[in-house]
Amino acid sequence: MTRIKICGITRLDDALLACDLGASALGFNFYEKSPRAISPASAWDVLRRLPLFVSPVGVFVNWDSSAVLALAKSLRLAAVQLHGDESPAAVAACARQIPVIKAFRVGADFRLSRLAACKSASAFLFDAAPSSMQPAQFGGTGQTTNWNAAREAAQSYKIILAGGLTSENVYDAILALRPYAVDVASGVESSPGIKDPGKLRSFFSEVSRANRALSSS
Repeated sequence: MTRIKICGITRLDDALLACDLGASALGFNFYEKSPRAISPASAWDVLRRLPLFVSPVGVFVNWDSSAVLALAKSLRLAAVQLHGDESPAAVAACARQIPVIKAFRVGADFRLSRLAACKSASAFLFDAAPSSMQPAQFGGTGQTTNWNAAREAAQSYKIILAGGLTSENVYDAILALRPYAVDVASGVESSPGIKDPGKLRSFFSEVSRANRALSSS
């Protein structure tokens, strides 16, 4: 069964709706340049009201590992997502204390050998490669990642597929790639950081439809 992570949570109402719909995890973005950035204090106001069965994940871009671990501990995060250019050593340092999702911006020339170098990670998130128009943006671009690389990687690793997913394409993505989970932010929003209830419901419905199709095949 493919799980769902809703990323870029900034509001309690959005978080609770995602939980009610069946999200396995919620992402809280601590990258200050992101339009979905949230402060630790605001994140805690949401986190402390979440049901126990949903995993809160902190999203970090090129933070020092000691700072990542300190905030993860204070907010009681279930996992951290390292979404920048973190080294395998930084991934390993965090992984000794908390599960790590290592994100990669995956383009046509992406080499799967990079995954083996970060073997201490619990899962890998495949996001879209940066465009010439958005070279410094880490996630939330609405662009599609390299599905061919994700399909190959999913045969050996836990792959979380992100990048340009919407209710219009997530069914096909799941059937073609069979990822461990799908991750969505911009594809279920009315504006950055503001989730659209209708888009959320449609997205969950399509994931459920794909899971039913896989279970009956």
